[in-house]
Amino acid sequence: MRGKLYVKNAALLTVGGFALRVLGMAFRVYIAAWLGGEGMGLYQLILAVYGVFIALASAGVNVASTKLAAQSLARGHGMSATLWGLVSAAALFGTGAMLAQFALVAPLAHFMLHDARAELGLRVLAPSLPFMAVAGALRGCFLARRRVTPNILSQLAEQALRMAVAALALRKLAAWGAAYACAAVLLGNTLSEALSCVLMALFAKEETSFRRQEGDGAVGFSRRELLGIALPVTGSRLLASALQAVESSLIPLCLALYLGERTAAMEQYGAVKGMAMPLIFFPFSVLAALSGLLMPEIARAAARRDKQATARLVGTAMTLTGLFSALAGAGLLLFGEELALLLYRDTAVGMYVRVLGLIAPFMYLESMIDGILKGLGEQLATFRYSLLDSAVRITAVCVVVPRFGILGFLGVMAFSNLLTCTLNARRMLLRTRMRPTWDRWLIAPAALAGAAATPVLWLRRFGPAGPAGLALQLTVFAAGAGLPLLWLWRKNRTALAPAGAQRAVQTDHRG
Repeated sequence: MRGKLYVKNAALLTVGGFALRVLGMAFRVYIAAWLGGEGMGLYQLILAVYGVFIALASAGVNVASTKLAAQSLARGHGMSATLWGLVSAAALFGTGAMLAQFALVAPLAHFMLHDARAELGLRVLAPSLPFMAVAGALRGCFLARRRVTPNILSQLAEQALRMAVAALALRKLAAWGAAYACAAVLLGNTLSEALSCVLMALFAKEETSFRRQEGDGAVGFSRRELLGIALPVTGSRLLASALQAVESSLIPLCLALYLGERTAAMEQYGAVKGMAMPLIFFPFSVLAALSGLLMPEIARAAARRDKQATARLVGTAMTLTGLFSALAGAGLLLFGEELALLLYRDTAVGMYVRVLGLIAPFMYLESMIDGILKGLGEQLATFRYSLLDSAVRITAVCVVVPRFGILGFLGVMAFSNLLTCTLNARRMLLRTRMRPTWDRWLIAPAALAGAAATPVLWLRRFGPAGPAGLALQLTVFAAGAGLPLLWLWRKNRTALAPAGAQRAVQTDHRG
């Protein structure tokens, strides 16, 4: 039964994550048409600063909620005290972050982003932080209970409201300039976070396992347990987000030095960060679902000191991630230009997507390994690596971008992702004492990606042209990529199931 539940959750998270990615991609395309390249650049700068306060509001509590709730269940405790303790902590962190953002809006817009137009958007976003923090804590508790439906439904409703509010507000405010257009989009973000929080609270109220039961203690975890997880994560995310915001503010400045004007620099920055990068991470919804399920399972295995289960989960995750990442990178490299022209009608974005497609596999691998390390309690290691990476990126942006422009920035991104992927992988192997199986993690995925791409390259030379030819190429590539992924998933269903559920999964697989 537990094995079937695990597979069902994986399917729900994959489908839900894909639906969210589709909606998010459609939303990006829609607002890009309204904002243009320069407006997307301003929008991305606002989000970069907002990310600092997101880290303060919810980063540590979100990670702590999944881990502490899983530990509470493993110890045989009820969830009521744990849940309310986490919600209270999240509300406190979120409110503090909101007040800090309100207080710092003007100096951040004027002296850090060098664009007074960002001030309005930052003010609109600030009230979303308490709602985001509380909803994140509740989602962690549901993940620990292996219930993903509330998370999916609330996020789908959140995205739908965000899109609806932004669409209505843009029609009224976009004519007033880029500042008001960005504020219109960000108003949808704030209202949707409030809705998501309310929905998660309603789901939690109906969840019987979250209610107080006889024999439950007054508290579900100690303050030391919470702070031991939340403070390192919050500190690392806060510092990383602050450094990323500094980097984001430097990129348009350095591009302006290369191009000689601020407007063109903002357009290029918006094209890469606001248009190309969402396309690059669009396929990641599948791996994000897998990572979200694996983190509590790895935390349980690590808490039990079950090295065999930990190695099984990590090895299978790396195998699946390696193959998926290689195939996704090949797809972006082959079809990035066509997708960018279809969605944004911009050839420059297509070039950026194809270049970034070469490093997309390492982006995906790094994201998965980062989740694995957090499940193993290695937050301090990821903090050190993110700090080093940010320092390297900021230095490289200042040195390289003024001389080589946007191509220099893409090179900086490539080097940064290779660096962090290597450091995180090394730490993961040391922590788990595993021997790397590079043939399964990298070599075989690269070979299969090449095999899936070869018929497409042949069709481009000898097959039909136009929309029919592109549709045929996409179909051939989807078949060549989908079959090995389906085979690998079916082969590893047992390995991904919780240890106590493996027999159930095996029985279900044979049936």
